[in-house]
Amino acid sequence: MKIHEFQGKQLFAKFGVTVLENRVVTSAAEAASAFDELGGPVAVVKAQIHAGGRGKGTFSEEPSQHGVQLVKSAQAATEAAAKMLGNHLVTIQTGPEGKRVNQVLIEAGCNIARELYLGIVLDRAAAMPVLMCSQEGGVEIEKVAHETPEKIFKEHFDPAQGIESFQVRKLCKKLGISGKSVRAADKFIKALCRMFVDLDCSLMEINPLVITGEGELVALDSKINFDENAMFRHSDIAEMRDFNEEEASEVKASDAGLSYVKLEGNIGCLVNGAGLAMSTMDIIKLHGGEPANFLDVGGGANEEQVTEAFRIILSDEHVKAVLVNIFGGIMKCSTIAEAIVAAAQSVGFKVPLVVRLEGTEVEQGRKILEESDVDLITATDLSDAAEKVVATLRQPA
Repeated sequence: MKIHEFQGKQLFAKFGVTVLENRVVTSAAEAASAFDELGGPVAVVKAQIHAGGRGKGTFSEEPSQHGVQLVKSAQAATEAAAKMLGNHLVTIQTGPEGKRVNQVLIEAGCNIARELYLGIVLDRAAAMPVLMCSQEGGVEIEKVAHETPEKIFKEHFDPAQGIESFQVRKLCKKLGISGKSVRAADKFIKALCRMFVDLDCSLMEINPLVITGEGELVALDSKINFDENAMFRHSDIAEMRDFNEEEASEVKASDAGLSYVKLEGNIGCLVNGAGLAMSTMDIIKLHGGEPANFLDVGGGANEEQVTEAFRIILSDEHVKAVLVNIFGGIMKCSTIAEAIVAAAQSVGFKVPLVVRLEGTEVEQGRKILEESDVDLITATDLSDAAEKVVATLRQPA
């Protein structure tokens, strides 16, 4: 689960991580009041969307306007907010369609001496969180990692103990941080690592992390993702979820207990099991097709869930064919077959449907499909199914 920058900074403040005073607004008039409340002489107006690269991003309706603007008056804040709100910001992470800006953050100015990068992720190979730092703050860290990986410094830490002071000092030496800034870094980084663990984060980034002229560390940005499987422990954070920032079909799937990710292809996939779903997408591509989604109905899906899965897949206008690949274990092939028949009646299939069933009650499932009036193509194995579904796209409409 992702949250906005301003929400991340609210959490930072609770854990003792230094942030600048700010205001969140949803109208241009509120932007002027926020600038006055912050007391100037400068402020920064930041579009709030779930995507990075906002500083270099541009608006589809205002190509000269970027997602982060420095302003020196209430009038300038008003104008910047007016151009952002309601418009779509296009960045390297949004795709050409961009994301609609519904709120902006007005933040106080800062005496910046240096800009750094700081991030925390889970290193699954080491089974530990890893803190990453770089002197290349304020730029695309992916580019730094690709071109100059030696400029990124890492320290793993025990989630139960948190990062140790000696590790912070090692990083400070590599980053060229000295004097009282080392003490500030010790407090700042320890608080971040504690927050990462306590809130079940999967990613935390500050780019840029700044050192002020006074030697203090300040989080000038925040990007935080959470492990959705742990949200039952954090109802307050779950309430921060902004459904406007998420793909509508993925939200519907989540509500139905389905694991679904929309992709850019034209072959819809309905599969049971995450590993089998990944293999299905791979073999579709092997045969020259492009999957339109990842969809795992799980091992215990019922008829209603499978019907909803079809409804979600077919709501994608790019889907030109559907492949159902079921290996019955806990999930019975007969249940899937009955769900296919029910879905055909309630949803309707206007695109070719290829079905491969194997496993528990496969004969019953095949018999149900044979005796139904559902127009479909059966397949004997996964390769045969992928080949047939790709072939349907090459036939005349």
